[in-house]
Amino acid sequence: MTEDHGDHDDHDLGLAHDLPRMVGRRRLLALFGGLGLAAASGAPAAALQCVGLPWETAGPYPADGSNTRDGQVIDALRQEGVIRRDLRGSFGEMTEDTEGVPLQLDLQLIDADGCTPLAGHAIYVWHCDATGHYSLYDAPQANWLRGVGIADDEGHVTFTTIVPGCYDGRWPHIHFEVFESAGAAVSGADPVLTAQIALPADVCARVYAADARYSNGTRNLGRISLARDNVFGDNSAAELAQQTLSMTGTPGTGYAGAVIIPVDFDADRDLSMPPPPGDFGGGTPPRPPEKG
Repeated sequence: MTEDHGDHDDHDLGLAHDLPRMVGRRRLLALFGGLGLAAASGAPAAALQCVGLPWETAGPYPADGSNTRDGQVIDALRQEGVIRRDLRGSFGEMTEDTEGVPLQLDLQLIDADGCTPLAGHAIYVWHCDATGHYSLYDAPQANWLRGVGIADDEGHVTFTTIVPGCYDGRWPHIHFEVFESAGAAVSGADPVLTAQIALPADVCARVYAADARYSNGTRNLGRISLARDNVFGDNSAAELAQQTLSMTGTPGTGYAGAVIIPVDFDADRDLSMPPPPGDFGGGTPPRPPEKG
C-alpha cells in the first residue's frame, strides 16, 4: 500500500519544528534571512516563490499510463471528463464518490527562471482518500481524487478536493505532474515536472483528530516526520518551504490551500530515493507510452 516504510518516529510537530533539526538553525536562518521560520510554515514568502521544485517519484499509483494493475495499463488521462475542477466524485463511466474534509486547492504554475506565469500549462493531480486508498488501484471501480486543470493567464489552477489522509510510511502529500498544455497531458507527452506537495503537520493533526473518516490518520501521522519521509526527507529547507501547502480553515468548515509551483525546465530528473514497491520503479521518472 505504501510507497516505502521508513523508521517510525514520534508525532511530528510541523515544518517549523523539523527544519532546524534537518539543516541546523544557522543554515536555516541563512536560507530564509529575515523571513525566519514563519515563512517556512505559512504562505510562501517572496524570496521562496521561485525555488524550483525537485523531481519526485510519481509513486505506485499515478494512473498516467506509466504502470499497470493486474497486467493492464492504468491511465486516467485517457478517460473522458478528466479535465475538471471538483475531484471528489468519479468521472467518465465511473460513478463512485469519496468523502472527507473539503479542501479548495489553488495552485500557481510559474517558470522558476524569471518567476513568470505558465499560462495554458496543465497540471494533473492525484492523492489518496481519507484512509490512504488510491482510486483505480485500491478502489479499481473508482477514479475519484484525480483530475487535470489548465492554468489561467496568471498560472492559477483551482480544484475542489478533500484533505488527504495519512497512510503508514508516508507524510501526507498530493502528487502532481505538469504538462505544456492540456493536449500534452491527455496525449501521452512527457511532463515538464513530476513532484509532490507536502501538507502542514498542524492542519493534518487537527483534521485526523476531529473527523472519524480519517480513522487511521492520527496513528500513522505519529509514525512519520518530514525528516524520515522517503520522498521529502532529502530535500533542502528552501525546497520544503516552497512545496508545503499553506492552509487556512477548520475541520468543521473545510480548508483553503495554496502553493506556488515553480518549474525548472533544466532540473535534474534523477531520483535519489529507493524505488517504491509494486509495478513502479525508481530512478528517472517514467514517460507515458505513446498512445494511438
